[in-house]
Amino acid sequence: MRLLIVEDEKRLALSLARGLTAEGYAVDVVHDGREGLHQASEGTYDLVILDIMLPGLNGYRVCAALRAAGHDVPILMLTAKDGEYDEAEGLDTGADDYLTKPFSYVVLVARVKALLRRRGQGAGASPVHVHGDLKVDTAARRVFLGEDEIALTAKEFSVLEHLVLRAGEVVSKSEILEHVWDFAYDGDPNIVEVYVSTLRRKLRAGLIRTVRGAGYRLETSP
Repeated sequence: MRLLIVEDEKRLALSLARGLTAEGYAVDVVHDGREGLHQASEGTYDLVILDIMLPGLNGYRVCAALRAAGHDVPILMLTAKDGEYDEAEGLDTGADDYLTKPFSYVVLVARVKALLRRRGQGAGASPVHVHGDLKVDTAARRVFLGEDEIALTAKEFSVLEHLVLRAGEVVSKSEILEHVWDFAYDGDPNIVEVYVSTLRRKLRAGLIRTVRGAGYRLETSP
């Protein structure tokens, strides 16, 4: 899943990005309200972490503008302020949750997961995807092949999850890079091949097919 952090405290933003990346999310970071609004409007994000006190546009105005434009992406607001009025104002503009600084990173991750889970349930999407003897639970982040649970790293799971959500379709290497890593990744794009190779070894060789010149396809038949 892809997250956007809009936070002008650069050390905090980068610290959150590193932690959430380790959790298996693709994370983009911007430090300005106007740029945050642009990114959230143009990009495809599953959740936005939005600070209130921002240069350019404050978080209230960014949130209100997104909602006015019809964007329903979950928004978790962060602020150094405290008090019922501030919380009410944030929620009134369309935020889904509110966290006051300083906060526990563990609590933030729990809120992020809860919002993502709530969004999936609201859309009627099942977190458990079954394809033949492969079962992937995207909420619990567990993978089973037949009766055996397969241990995957966060990045391995994210690559598999993206293929599972597009099962039967051809997914290009650039799409996987964009959704599992982030737009700023400038490393070797062949890293995707490495992860696909590892998944084949841990799961089954024929489960993920290479479509020459196009990408990869998760086979849906047993």
